[in-house]
Amino acid sequence: MKTSRAESVLQTLLDTVNEAITIVDEDGTVTHWNRAAEELYRIPAAEIIGKNIADFGWNSLMIAQILKEGRPIRQAYHEPRPGTHVLVNTSPVVSGSTITGAISSEQDVTKLVRLGNKLFTAASQLQSLEKEITRYVPSEDPFFRIKGNGQAITHAIRVARRVSPTDATVLLTGESGVGKELFAHAIHSASSRAGNNFVAINCGAIPPALFESELFGYQGGSFTGADPKGRPGKLELAHKGTLFLDEVGELPLEMQVKLLRVLQERQFYRVGGDKPVKVDVRIIAATNRNLEERIAEGAFREDLYYRLNVVSVEIPPLRERIEDIPELLQYITSEIAFQYGKPVPRFEPEVIVALMNYSWPGNIRQLRNILERLVILTDDEVIRREHLPASIQVPRLDAEPQVSVHAPSGFRKEGHNEPQSELQLIQNALRTTYGNKAAAAKLLGISRGTLYNKMRKYGL
Repeated sequence: MKTSRAESVLQTLLDTVNEAITIVDEDGTVTHWNRAAEELYRIPAAEIIGKNIADFGWNSLMIAQILKEGRPIRQAYHEPRPGTHVLVNTSPVVSGSTITGAISSEQDVTKLVRLGNKLFTAASQLQSLEKEITRYVPSEDPFFRIKGNGQAITHAIRVARRVSPTDATVLLTGESGVGKELFAHAIHSASSRAGNNFVAINCGAIPPALFESELFGYQGGSFTGADPKGRPGKLELAHKGTLFLDEVGELPLEMQVKLLRVLQERQFYRVGGDKPVKVDVRIIAATNRNLEERIAEGAFREDLYYRLNVVSVEIPPLRERIEDIPELLQYITSEIAFQYGKPVPRFEPEVIVALMNYSWPGNIRQLRNILERLVILTDDEVIRREHLPASIQVPRLDAEPQVSVHAPSGFRKEGHNEPQSELQLIQNALRTTYGNKAAAAKLLGISRGTLYNKMRKYGL
């Protein structure tokens, strides 16, 4: 491929992607600056290509550090100008053992932040309206507490609604913390069994030796220390209602056989008992494990799996529901703030970016725990980046945009063509505007707040 054609292909590729792309050589000289970068920074390619990136106050991109140390930057938050939010990925270009340049890609997430703010506000208004309505007419929708309007969660709710009126066994799948028990409660409440007991048992939290008596109950005097009157198990307590088997993938093999028999025969024996106990119960099971893999490992019975998996409802993880996070933030923080008698906080844009960019391994349970911590420990009504746990904070580049040396005419030393320093530019701007800081900021193309910060920095 000829060099000219290779260059054309590269430039076409750069102008095709949505991210702002900057490429510099080993000296920091800009070699490529795509259309998205022109739009993001409002600097035409002709004005920056062939010039050193540092001359444009590009400390925020840390290009010099990357060229020196070769350490990449991943998903770092940056606000190149007020009201614009980006996530930055920057990597050194290495040839052999030599750093020959760097490439920076910046994803503009401003629309995402604005959408998050709008959704947060809309959720707040909707929540207020719902509270007002339920004061007069209590909500009869069992799925009311499951929040979110994204495609993934909406599909899960739709399937759950359709199976609720039936007596079909339901298998809820999804990672830990996605809200499987919330779904189980909603399914029970939407069924004809809603007036009877909903009984939950965590199959992974009970020692195998005690599980049988916990599930089936025991006859009086059947073992040392037992209640002489005996005790009903979870199955009996759930008669005519619903039994929720959480973490069913952890059920011991010997108990799997007995549970399968109950599902087939609709009766069981108490521990130490000799009379069958008939039971009418609907089973809802939940697991965060892949039961097919457990079957392959010999840890779960295939016949029980097919008995439980009549209708499967897959509940999506939070990282696949990014569009639902603003609404969840509003509802959860409102609940927690009310619980502790505190005002409902608002979130800075950088915080929303961090929360929507985080992978949430603990899902909604983890989100709720973090929001509870934030509401309790935050004294003011604004949640800022520094309030977030370190594991959630996105790396942050210098949030203050640097003053561009592309200043108005007269902003160069007389008889010299070299760019002025940032301090000199600010001093000249203040002299030109006779100390009017608002006018000086406008002249420099930065916000008044940024100018104040710069003046503090330089002791002006």
